[in-house]
Amino acid sequence: MTTPFDENDPPHKSGFFARLRSSFLTGIVVILPIAMTIWLVWTFVGWVDGFVLPLIPSTIQPEKYIGINLRGVGMIIFLIFTILVGWIAKGLMGRSLLRFAENLVSRMPVVRSIYSGVKQIAETVFAQSERSFEKACLIEYPRRGIWAIGFISTHAKGEVAGSAPTTSPLVGVFVPTTPNPTSGFLLFFPTDDIIELEMTVEDAAKLVISAGLVYPNPKDPTQPLEE
Repeated sequence: MTTPFDENDPPHKSGFFARLRSSFLTGIVVILPIAMTIWLVWTFVGWVDGFVLPLIPSTIQPEKYIGINLRGVGMIIFLIFTILVGWIAKGLMGRSLLRFAENLVSRMPVVRSIYSGVKQIAETVFAQSERSFEKACLIEYPRRGIWAIGFISTHAKGEVAGSAPTTSPLVGVFVPTTPNPTSGFLLFFPTDDIIELEMTVEDAAKLVISAGLVYPNPKDPTQPLEE
């Protein structure tokens, strides 16, 4: 395993304390990603437990049978419940019930707007369809001469495609922010102004999240690019 601290220290830093400092920083590099991953998973599981377990009647709370408040029980219940709902929704009766519920919601002025918006977001993010980012690209944003990483979503359609006077078809590009790539801007660029990249969408996302510190290695994608 290669770390940023494997290089030889300058002569004025040689000695016991320099080696101690190098070992400490190397240990931080090794421990920090593992600790952050465990903490994020632990926190997410706890958040799901805190949302699911209060919905279960006290008479059948898992803690009464297990004897301890075991973290992750709510997550397991949520996964089983979600799979069950999805299996029912795929059937004829489930589709009929879903259509009936959606017709009922469509008659509620405020609720129907919230429901339709959340449904569109859920279908876009989670549905197994072709509606996903196709490729990573470079675009000049926010002005000429400044380049930004973007993700090509789809070709513009309808009124958006026909309203802009461009010499080439418009393409939707999502430009993420750093270090949170889930927020960003939806921009439409002519295809002539887009430079498609060979790197995968996942590698481009790593580049954005790391604020340009982690470049993909074409020879070994599991390792960062060495200078």
